[in-house]
Amino acid sequence: MSNDSSAEKSLQHKLDFLADAQQVLQAEIARSQVSLYDVMLWKQGTVVKFDKILGSTIDVLIGERLIARGEVVIVNDRYGVRINEITHPDEKPYKEWK
Repeated sequence: MSNDSSAEKSLQHKLDFLADAQQVLQAEIARSQVSLYDVMLWKQGTVVKFDKILGSTIDVLIGERLIARGEVVIVNDRYGVRINEITHPDEKPYKEWK
């Protein structure tokens, strides 16, 4: 057994207690910048339009950390996300504005 393998197993063993820790997972479909004035004009039935189109890539976050990118899918009449990419730890969520 190599040192790298045993060190990896040791780290995994130390982190196993986190395996069932609950986390909030967010799948961000789209963002839009809207003025408060426009929001005050909303009424029931108002449609808010976004720039993304059907099939666009969406960000998957845990807390504020980007962990993956994927696409929206429908599974048994419910929304889901098909993961297409696991992101690098330093990557940030896509921002449409600064």
